[in-house]
Amino acid sequence: MRTLAGWMGQLWLRLRFRLRSSKVSSIRSIITWSFSIFIVLVLTIMALLLHDKFTQAAERSAELTTRQIVDQVSYNLEDYVRSMSHLYRAIEEHMLRDGTWEGEQVDKQLDTLLSSREDIISITLLDSKGELLKNRPSAELKSSAHVTQQGWFQSALRVPDHLSFSLPHIQNMYSGPYKWVVSMSKGITVRQNGQDRQVILLVDINFKQMDELSRRVSLGQRGYVYIIDESAGNIVYHPQQQLMYMGLKSENIEQALVATGSYEDEADGQKRLNTVKSVANIGWKIVGVAYLDEIMTTRQEVNGYLVRVLLVVLILVILVSMLLSSSLTRPIRRMERKMKAVERGDFNVELPIQGPLEVERLSRRFNLMVYKIRTLMNEIIHEQEQKRRLELEALQAQINPHFLYNTLNSVVRMVGMSRNEEVITMITSLSRLFRISLSQGKTIITVREELEHAHHYLTIQQMRFKRKFRFSLNADEDTLDCLTLKLVLQPLIENAIVHGIEYHTDEGCIEIRVYRESDQLVFRITDNGVGMTEEQVAGLLQGSPIVKSGAGSGVAVRNVHDRIQLYYGEGCGLEFESELEEGTTVWIRIPVQCEREDGDFYDKR
Repeated sequence: MRTLAGWMGQLWLRLRFRLRSSKVSSIRSIITWSFSIFIVLVLTIMALLLHDKFTQAAERSAELTTRQIVDQVSYNLEDYVRSMSHLYRAIEEHMLRDGTWEGEQVDKQLDTLLSSREDIISITLLDSKGELLKNRPSAELKSSAHVTQQGWFQSALRVPDHLSFSLPHIQNMYSGPYKWVVSMSKGITVRQNGQDRQVILLVDINFKQMDELSRRVSLGQRGYVYIIDESAGNIVYHPQQQLMYMGLKSENIEQALVATGSYEDEADGQKRLNTVKSVANIGWKIVGVAYLDEIMTTRQEVNGYLVRVLLVVLILVILVSMLLSSSLTRPIRRMERKMKAVERGDFNVELPIQGPLEVERLSRRFNLMVYKIRTLMNEIIHEQEQKRRLELEALQAQINPHFLYNTLNSVVRMVGMSRNEEVITMITSLSRLFRISLSQGKTIITVREELEHAHHYLTIQQMRFKRKFRFSLNADEDTLDCLTLKLVLQPLIENAIVHGIEYHTDEGCIEIRVYRESDQLVFRITDNGVGMTEEQVAGLLQGSPIVKSGAGSGVAVRNVHDRIQLYYGEGCGLEFESELEEGTTVWIRIPVQCEREDGDFYDKR
């Protein structure tokens, strides 16, 4: 038992993991399917309940309809029997008036009656011994008729003055076509010649009227009505009378005799609903037969209708739930996209404040969070910029005293050697170098000023290193008034002298070239020093030192690169190309910017 419980628990955990890892676990799917399944379950339960109600109501309606039809047939049959009774009394009155039945007047009246009623086959008057007294139409009795042995004859003698109805039989009293008839007979006492005489009046009627009454009703496509005799259980009328007498069809007479309402039976493998109604005064029962499969057609129609309704409602529910879930989850999906954008580093996003109340609150919190992150990042960028500037100022503060000390030391040696002209040149270059370095505290200067600063720096270094190298500065005319960051050339020139030319045995050469390339301003610094390996070139922009020890380890180069990118963006900065014993070339790329009259600068692209 525990093993089974553990296995079921593992199965449930796996199922939950699968659902969570698939799109089925999304809010939209959960809302859609939960709403749809709930509605479908409710509709299914309602459909089942309504189905039972509808089918029961349909069956009750079918049973009620059948009963009403049978009642109508019974009423019509009773009405027909009453009309025949009235007709019988009329015949009795015309034929037996004053105890006489002879005369042309009687014949004329009977002939008129026969011609007006198609359902009357013959009218016969017999005495108590079965002798023919009168008949219309006029015909002789057959010797083989055996009238006294007929059931209608014996009933008339046995119960005089009572109208009896016989069972359907073939009329065989006269020569001619044999017809199925029902005989109405009555024993009558007449006074003739002062004496009472017993006579029997017989009226044979056909099944035409009964057949019309029965066929006029509709109990489905195959339903029908038949009549039985309550006393003996004989069939009085059946729409398939011949088949009944031939034994090709049968009815459950026994159950119909004892039944008073409705009952179900089975015939030829088919279930039927039988409704029984007694006909007053004549001892007949009318049985209406309706086939249940035709009644069940109503149930099938109800089933089909409910299935169609369920399908339509299911489609509508799915569509509505999809629209509803989509409208509910659209703000969440939008929030997800914005969060992904923030994840990629885009903090300039903002969610619209719309949707459900909870989503609006989340959108406000998200926008506030992004705003705070953006504010903090701007503060961090500003702090980093300040930090780089302070580092630059600290670096300059370290370089300037060191540079000044070395330059003054060189001046002292030149004075001792009486090289006065060189002393004047070095001091002049030093003063102008510091004047440009200060630049009234400005960070941005013109290319002309940056080249002048580089010229004075190279002049001083050339004199310090005893003319160990030569240099040249060339700039296109349209670049001199462009703007650049201050002190971008000096660290690169120092790197070229200290790490490239100082250890080179031949005369060094430093060439500085300034030109425009498309929308960029390019500084190119080329030396013929010892060069660098690929690893050293790659490490320069990472801040790695060029040599293991000694001053000017190359950190200033990385500082220049970071300063340029800090001011101009990721697309600008330094590029290196170097080969051992061949020299090094450095490119500085910044946007083309020119000074305005108001002291500001603009892009000249």
